[in-house]
Amino acid sequence: MAMAKITDVKGREILDSRGNPTIEVTVTLDDFTSACAGVPSGASLGACEAVELRDGDPHRYGGAGVLNAVSHINGDLAEAVIGMDAEGQKVLDEKMIALDGTENKSRLGANAILGVSLAVCRAAAKSLRKPLYTHIGTLLSVKKKKGNSFPVPMFNILNGGKHSDSGLSVQEFKIIPSGILGFTKQLQAGSEIFHTLQKLLNQAGFATGVGDEGGFAPRVESHAQALELIIRAITDAGYRPGQEVCIGLDVAANSFYEENTNQYLLKPENVSLSRESLINVYREWIQKYFVVSIEDGLHEEDWPGWTLMREKLQKEASASGKPLMFIGDDLLVTNVKRLTKAIAEQSCNAILIKLNQIGTVTETIACMELAKKHKMHRIVSHRSGETVDDFIADFAFGTGAEFIKSGSLSRGERITKYNRLLQIFESDK
Repeated sequence: MAMAKITDVKGREILDSRGNPTIEVTVTLDDFTSACAGVPSGASLGACEAVELRDGDPHRYGGAGVLNAVSHINGDLAEAVIGMDAEGQKVLDEKMIALDGTENKSRLGANAILGVSLAVCRAAAKSLRKPLYTHIGTLLSVKKKKGNSFPVPMFNILNGGKHSDSGLSVQEFKIIPSGILGFTKQLQAGSEIFHTLQKLLNQAGFATGVGDEGGFAPRVESHAQALELIIRAITDAGYRPGQEVCIGLDVAANSFYEENTNQYLLKPENVSLSRESLINVYREWIQKYFVVSIEDGLHEEDWPGWTLMREKLQKEASASGKPLMFIGDDLLVTNVKRLTKAIAEQSCNAILIKLNQIGTVTETIACMELAKKHKMHRIVSHRSGETVDDFIADFAFGTGAEFIKSGSLSRGERITKYNRLLQIFESDK
């Protein structure tokens, strides 16, 4: 059977879940298959992420427009990929990377390149009449075995940091139903705990509006109070904390690190902490609140600190018998070079995977495969500025990721990923 070739590529400016401009790309093949992809956008960015091209025109969307990136899609990128085989994802992605010619995709924009990469991947799957996750599985160097584990969801039910105005320094408080079997039951647990937390917050007189990722953003007195409320919500919803449901934190330490003093300013407690003191705070949370994962626990260039944190807290985890995940997000930015350094320095044992941090499907897969080779956990993640595109659900399952995080149990752009996972879970039985 002849491979379908790309005949048309169209980019356009759309709005993301925060009402800011982002990119959507439609790709058409010569067998009349057509597929569309939306590109997400982050608020809490690692300094080494691939460049999201913005127009900078103060008279349009406060400078956040993406018309230049769209013009690259409809110009240089379209010209480069039209006529190529849609199934040749690696060749296509490498051609776009070479065309851009920069280390961080700053010429054409990682948002422009990723839009084309995602849309071609989806179009190829449609043309082959395969589920997207099956097609993604064929792009791996080592093919995924049938019956592989299904990604466990990490639900961000309470928002802080740059994702809300709760006043909390820690960006995400997540519940992880890893002690519950089956995605359907895990999703049910997440929803029930989320709604139980809403009732508890109401009863305590807290606001129950949600942040960027769909979690609640109450102005609580301390991080300890936030964690206690979540533990109570887990229990009141009928689940066992530490056994069926644990807690994960995305600390996003970059956002409250003060370079001039080399301290971390933790709010609302208003305490200034050294690296060692902050690690001790994590130790206390691990002991008291069934915390099993810490993402970006220190700032992104403190390589010795990451190694120290892992050494100190790993002992804690060994004593409790619970494995602890040290997740690199801003530290690693889905980048093979930074991941290679982290492996050498034993900085972390888990990686957050965001397609738009690196800019192509091929490079993302390469990063995941390197992490897997070194027995690191892989967590596929959304961004705080999302679209209703559910690509990452298929991507997480297709690549064999152990976890996925797509925000809370509210807001359509979050739920669409979880609902797609439900479909995949039911169809893959």
